[in-house]
Amino acid sequence: MNFEKLEVRKRSARLSAQIYKITADLRDYGFRDQLTRAGLSVPSNIAEGMTRDSNKEKRRFLDIARSSLSKARTQIYIGIEIGYINNDIGREWVIESKELHAMLNSLKNSIATE
Repeated sequence: MNFEKLEVRKRSARLSAQIYKITADLRDYGFRDQLTRAGLSVPSNIAEGMTRDSNKEKRRFLDIARSSLSKARTQIYIGIEIGYINNDIGREWVIESKELHAMLNSLKNSIATE
């Protein structure tokens, strides 16, 4: 399975890029670093996992991607609450993260267990 053709990888990479762009001027470097790392982890783990030989490893990396996505969503909620992230943009990211989560679940379930 070519990871570059996966819609979930493409969309998660776009979300990660948006997070980087929107938070670029944020002076709370700790918060920004945590959020950008969590966002970047999602497409990176999809790519890494889909290039593994065993289905068990593929599924494990998709689990890591889902966990990173949940972490990013939590940080987005916090960012909205403390005024670091515009409410409308943050809500769009939350919706996208929920859709990506469902896509990751479907992809994981499509990979046979060993």
